[in-house]
Amino acid sequence: MGGGIPIVYAEEVREALHERRPVVALESNVITHGLAYPHNARTAHRVEAAVRKSGSVPATICVEDGALRVGMTERDIERFASGTGIPKVSSRDLPVVLARGGRGATTVASSLVAAELAGIPFFSSAGLGGVHRGAQTTMDVSSDLIQLTRSRVAVVCAGAKMILDLKLTAEYLETHCVPVISCGSDDFPAFYCSSSGVRAPHRIDDEDLMARTVAAYWATPAPGSVVITVPPRPEDAVDAAEAEAAIAKALQQAERDGVTGQGLTKYLMRAVDEATGGRTAEANMAVLVSTAETGGRIAAAYARHVAAAS
Repeated sequence: MGGGIPIVYAEEVREALHERRPVVALESNVITHGLAYPHNARTAHRVEAAVRKSGSVPATICVEDGALRVGMTERDIERFASGTGIPKVSSRDLPVVLARGGRGATTVASSLVAAELAGIPFFSSAGLGGVHRGAQTTMDVSSDLIQLTRSRVAVVCAGAKMILDLKLTAEYLETHCVPVISCGSDDFPAFYCSSSGVRAPHRIDDEDLMARTVAAYWATPAPGSVVITVPPRPEDAVDAAEAEAAIAKALQQAERDGVTGQGLTKYLMRAVDEATGGRTAEANMAVLVSTAETGGRIAAAYARHVAAAS
């Protein structure tokens, strides 16, 4: 199934795939690089529980011992959550880490690669990477966006992180013909903010219609993902003006400290969290859970559609 790439399936995931039950892939980078311990472990368990509640099976993905692990046990999550020095592995890093027999936490991009190899058509994350502010001169564009054009995996998320240039991010997705469909809102959300100020090109609130739409897209020769966005719940959302002020301050701090490249996102997210008194981290945890629950429901609807069509 993995085309030569070693894949180790958790028993629950293996059985679900064999029985053609819905599975939702999840990244492990949020465990090692997103939240501090023990909040990271608790949130990972809550995210998996949300997927199960919605009728699907969770498959948190990581790299260990030169293999893709599709489905982490409670013990695995605890080890990754409390461990140190576990590298962030994007899609460009994946072959090197696998060949060396190392371990790593998967990002959105590498999780999409792994999910497609494992035969899992749905993936859930809080927020995508995108086009960074100032990309006109830095050319800083997240590999998440590139991978969306390559992997046939539907991505359920709360849009893209507000620290990015969200208008350019939406423009990039349009240019590369990536379908973007909003569920529960007319706008493209901004991670822990309800709206990016960018109108979503399509809105579908019915899960069965969403499943048919995903199937219709994959029936065409076009490669790549379908991006399904879900706004944060009103009680979890952060005020956009407050977040924007915190981001502006964080960007100044990053420039002063000379932070660029792969470490910039983590730096900015933590600086914004500090500036908002921890509110954005709380919203981050809530969004991880709510998108996972929605992803599980849509994955279940897709599995029903496939079963009915076969």
